[in-house]
Amino acid sequence: MRTMKYAAGLDGGGTKTAVTIVDENGRAVKTFASGAINYNGQDEESVGASLREMMETIGAACGGLENCGELCVGAAGVSNPSVVGRLTGQIRDAGYPGGLHITGDHETALYGAHQKNCGMILIAGTGSIGLGKNEAGQSHRTGGFGHLIDDEGSGYAIGRDLLAAVVQAHDGRIPDTIIKELVYGQLGIGTVQDIVGFVYDKSRNKKEIAALAPVLSEACAAGDEAALDIADSCASSLLKLVIPVAETLSLQEGSLAMAGSVLLKNGFVRTKFQEKLRARYPKMECITPKSDASTGAALMALERMRSKP
Repeated sequence: MRTMKYAAGLDGGGTKTAVTIVDENGRAVKTFASGAINYNGQDEESVGASLREMMETIGAACGGLENCGELCVGAAGVSNPSVVGRLTGQIRDAGYPGGLHITGDHETALYGAHQKNCGMILIAGTGSIGLGKNEAGQSHRTGGFGHLIDDEGSGYAIGRDLLAAVVQAHDGRIPDTIIKELVYGQLGIGTVQDIVGFVYDKSRNKKEIAALAPVLSEACAAGDEAALDIADSCASSLLKLVIPVAETLSLQEGSLAMAGSVLLKNGFVRTKFQEKLRARYPKMECITPKSDASTGAALMALERMRSKP
């Protein structure tokens, strides 16, 4: 009797890794979460420990790790060849012998969103990135170059703009804004000097700035002019990520998946963005992702497994 084969997908987020396992017929058999595998936030030892735990769980679900024919890992930072090499080495050290494909997490998110390898996705979470692939196999990416020089329209950019509004209202460059009280309340501080101390603390990271983004929704709901301006600017920045993708790939009438906390949780930004998108591309359809990035990775792995003789 022939042994069932399986494929698995990993979505390596900043704080955890989501894993989906599918059988050879594409049926999901197990989903679970494990530790982060991002070398920017974890050391080699913790990444290795997380991968060993994942391979053990995958092996148990597949009746042996050798029955997992293909593994696809979607992770940030894979444009750096050393990241791919280190992940590959640690996955092999954890006992995985099968096919292995490591790619960007935006690639697996696109596949999961459309459950196929074509379409467009706009991701606006802590960072921001756009990606599209057409039926001819051409692809184009916009953004995703990090918070120091890019990531416009992201949670980080919103957090930065909220902090900027506080200091600009303080010195009179813009009218007083409710953003000040909301930011002070969330951070547990009370002065602009405290803001400066918060921002320029060397231990501060971009996620802590991005964590301020939900303040925008509350300020917009109160009708705050500065907040509404930030939401409008954010929506314009996100549209700029879509335009080169749609134009380069001739997908002006295609389907765009919206993903990430900014688009999914901030109704003001999402509404503004959709208005601007409809004005530019009346026939483009906005959708919510059909499935998540770990499912996308698993489906990519399954496609690769099926293509092998």
